[in-house]
Amino acid sequence: MEAALSRIQPASGARQALRSATCAACASSRVASPASCPRRFSALNRPPPNYPGHVPLTRVERAGLAIGSSVMSLINPYRHDLIAAVGEATATPYFIYRLRDAMLADPTGRRILRLRPRITSQTLSLPALRALPAGSVGRAYVGWLDREGVSPDTRAAVRYIDDEECAYVMQRYRECHDFYHAITGLPIVREGEVALKAFEFANTLIPMTGLSIFAAATLKPRERRRFFDIYLPWALRNGARSKDVINVFWEEQLERDVDDLRKELGIERPPDLRDIRRREREEKKRLKEMQAQEI
Repeated sequence: MEAALSRIQPASGARQALRSATCAACASSRVASPASCPRRFSALNRPPPNYPGHVPLTRVERAGLAIGSSVMSLINPYRHDLIAAVGEATATPYFIYRLRDAMLADPTGRRILRLRPRITSQTLSLPALRALPAGSVGRAYVGWLDREGVSPDTRAAVRYIDDEECAYVMQRYRECHDFYHAITGLPIVREGEVALKAFEFANTLIPMTGLSIFAAATLKPRERRRFFDIYLPWALRNGARSKDVINVFWEEQLERDVDDLRKELGIERPPDLRDIRRREREEKKRLKEMQAQEI
């Protein structure tokens, strides 16, 4: 019996040492999530944040955030905070690492990761962009901001991605979104947003952008037909074949001709959705006037 106990005790000690080593590895790993160490992380025993603003989540909390935010954002697609939460909750663990690896594999992407530039009204001089020549990337960008009445400062900070470097990748993607609008010309109306999200999904594979395609069900019948006939095929074709847009150093492309950059990226401009919608409104108004005259 004593011999048997002597054989069991070292094995038990080895298991304890292995558990301690695993916890130490979780603490020191740059890619491991705090939730990967169940002995340390629970809803009542939350680890310290990995960067300012970080909120560590358990797997159950992450799943609840993803499901709840997805449902509510489909009901109200203008709740950008919910869309941001869906993006972060569904991007880990695989998809955001894939996007980070795409940046590491590209010279410009590696430089962006090293310098970590931010796109805000403080880092970009909007008055200077308005002074750029017509047709330049910067002029197209600021013109789109002015036309849509939006600001680069409206992008929420990343909170729910555990790895600090991957959190920056998500922040970069989020802040570059308006440049994608600018070079494609797609407006921020629901129809334009769904089309751009479909393009982003084909290019980045971030799940949130793919889930946003389901918002096409909330479009009006005419808009839904147009989306599936024109804009979804355009989005999937161009997003899949174009270069990774996350690797564009937009701050260094501001003076370039927007058509040249679009061609270099392999993106063809879609039909002007704003012009299509304007002509539809004019036609609808004309028909109403004709009907009123007949009466």
